[in-house]
Amino acid sequence: MDKHEREQLKHDVFVEEVTHSIDYAKHHQKQLTMYGGIAVAALAAGFGWWWWSDKQLAERQKALKEAVEIQQASIGPGQNPYVKVFPTQAEKDAAIIKSFSGLAAKYPGKQEGDIGTYFLGIANADQGKLDEAEKEWLKAVNGGGSEIAALARFSLGQMYVRQNKLAEAEKHFRYLVDHSTTFVSKENAQIELAKVLAKTNPAEAQKILEPLRQMSTRNQVSRWAITAYGDTRPGPKP
Repeated sequence: MDKHEREQLKHDVFVEEVTHSIDYAKHHQKQLTMYGGIAVAALAAGFGWWWWSDKQLAERQKALKEAVEIQQASIGPGQNPYVKVFPTQAEKDAAIIKSFSGLAAKYPGKQEGDIGTYFLGIANADQGKLDEAEKEWLKAVNGGGSEIAALARFSLGQMYVRQNKLAEAEKHFRYLVDHSTTFVSKENAQIELAKVLAKTNPAEAQKILEPLRQMSTRNQVSRWAITAYGDTRPGPKP
């Protein structure tokens, strides 16, 4: 059944139910006089909630869009009609922190708030504030939706690798291998895990990468795996 047929079916069922309700109303007018007011009030309340919810979603998405525009802004003199421009990097950095902090604080528990927390971690990491980045990413890991939590966990793992905190990095990548998401695939997590293990357990790293590098050479994952596999082998690196 294609989309059009499904929509038509929904429409037909709706029409049938409305017709039945009108027919029922004709024969039960007295009873509806008593209960109809309650039904109308309930429908009105439901519509009001839907409108309010939809309006709130639009506001959250607008706030997220504005925060991302600040992150993508240019640096330099003058104005640009297509992108936001800041005179200096310092002013842009301050604006990024302010916008994503506001997003996270205003919409806790919402997807846009989770995204704000995650990007606040990125902003702090970009500015060399690794302790702050870690704090925000841990918030996203512990309180965000699964997709954003996975991205935050992935970022934490990569940061720990750069800090030579290999045990911490390994823990996060192993988790992602077992709990992959749309944004962080199992294969991506396996490759990052193997990179960590190349320094501590190269045999396991090779075992993880072997199936991945056997994929079609046109597959991007395969190419990454081949590169990572080379790093796990003894001897001079190219």
